[in-house]
Amino acid sequence: MSDSPNPITQVDICDVGARDGLQSEKRIWSVAERVQLINRLARTGIQRIEAASFVNPKRVPQMEGAEQVVADIDRPEGVRIAGLALNAKGVARALEAKVDEIRYAVTASETFNQKNQGASVAETLAELESIADQVKSSGKLFSAVISTSFGCPFEGEIATSAVIDIGHRLEQTGVDEVLLADTIGCAVPSQVRERVIALQAALDPSIGIGCHFHNTRNTGIANAVAAIESGVRILDASVGGIGGCPFAPRATGNIATEDLCYLLRNMGYETGIDLAGLVDVAKWVEQYFDQPLPGQVMKAGLFPDDVLAERVA
Repeated sequence: MSDSPNPITQVDICDVGARDGLQSEKRIWSVAERVQLINRLARTGIQRIEAASFVNPKRVPQMEGAEQVVADIDRPEGVRIAGLALNAKGVARALEAKVDEIRYAVTASETFNQKNQGASVAETLAELESIADQVKSSGKLFSAVISTSFGCPFEGEIATSAVIDIGHRLEQTGVDEVLLADTIGCAVPSQVRERVIALQAALDPSIGIGCHFHNTRNTGIANAVAAIESGVRILDASVGGIGGCPFAPRATGNIATEDLCYLLRNMGYETGIDLAGLVDVAKWVEQYFDQPLPGQVMKAGLFPDDVLAERVA
């Protein structure tokens, strides 16, 4: 029998805590603290970690020192380190830093793109097209994130057609993956199913479809289930449920990585992650916050693991 993971049941989890999780925090984590976070996550078996955003530190001071973070982490074999970029300059910095994956963000909302990236959607896509060949020739995994894929705090609802149009443009640049991001946590499962299925039908099957959910309105885990049941096998999450967006009013954290992994494990999916070790990382992260983190499994414990352990004790 082969030891290779079954592609039907294997789910690829990317922890975005070191980037999306920390980019809105008032307390700015030092380079050394961010390195320690990433190293702790890598030891749990997580195979993808979004380590930094290569943006102007004047706009997002929490991401200052992105190159140093990538340079200082352990980079264990089998762990892919991703860097997020919003423009061609950010991509160049990420490539120079030798990340394993380039993530490029474009927004389905014109207003949000202007506030988040300081450019129009057309300009952001044009910049992507200008550097696409460079990214492809580098051999790095080339991913694109469509922010506000389900709703915008400034424009309201986002039409599926707008997301599909951007997806087509991304496909033409040669991206390997397209991730739908619920940046403000407004989506519900029916919308997730509809949008995922529409994007799958619109793009070449060779392009991986992923999702990035925030839990602002307590629908994130339900949305993750809807995505999985619609065929998605790439999901972002943030350890402890930390996170937010500095340019999205009232946006809160991503779904907690350990909550997502617990759900998937007990549904019969494989992630390759040491769940108990991941819970320990979430508890370690919580020490840096004044309030309890929103993650639930770190509070309630694993089932049936912890119950059986208590019986033995």
